[in-house]
Amino acid sequence: MSSAENKTRPTGADVSAFLDGVEPARRREDAFAVLDMMRRITGEEPRLWGPSIIGFGEYHYKYESGREGDFMRVGFSPRKANLVLYIMPGFARHDALLDRLGKHKTGKSCLYINKLDDVDRDVLETLIAESWAAMAKKYGA
Repeated sequence: MSSAENKTRPTGADVSAFLDGVEPARRREDAFAVLDMMRRITGEEPRLWGPSIIGFGEYHYKYESGREGDFMRVGFSPRKANLVLYIMPGFARHDALLDRLGKHKTGKSCLYINKLDDVDRDVLETLIAESWAAMAKKYGA
C-alpha cells in the first residue's frame, strides 16, 4: 500500500464479536445502542473498518492533491476514553443541534461522547440522519 492510500479499510471481521469484547460494560452497551441507531437510520449493514471503527455505507473521495480513496459515510468507535462518532460532513451547519445535544466535544468530523446518557438521543439521531443525507446528496445514494 502506498502512503497515499487510506490505511483504514473495511475488513471481514465480525462487528458483533468485536463489540462483545468492548470494556467496560457501559461502553459496550452504548456501542450496541449506537449500532442499532445507525443501522436503523442508514438501512445499511455495518462493517468493521480497520481494527476498531464500525462504518455504514461508503463513498469515494478525491482531493485536489490527487489523493483519493473510499471511506465510510457514517460510523463510530467505542474507544477507551470516549464513544467517537464519525460525522463525515463535519459540524459547520449543525450548531443548533449541537447546542441541544448535551455533553460532548467535537473535532473536524469526530463527535466525542463519554456515555449516551450524557446526550439527547433524539438529537443524536437527527445529527446522524442529517449527516447521512448530506453524504448521499454529495456523493450519490
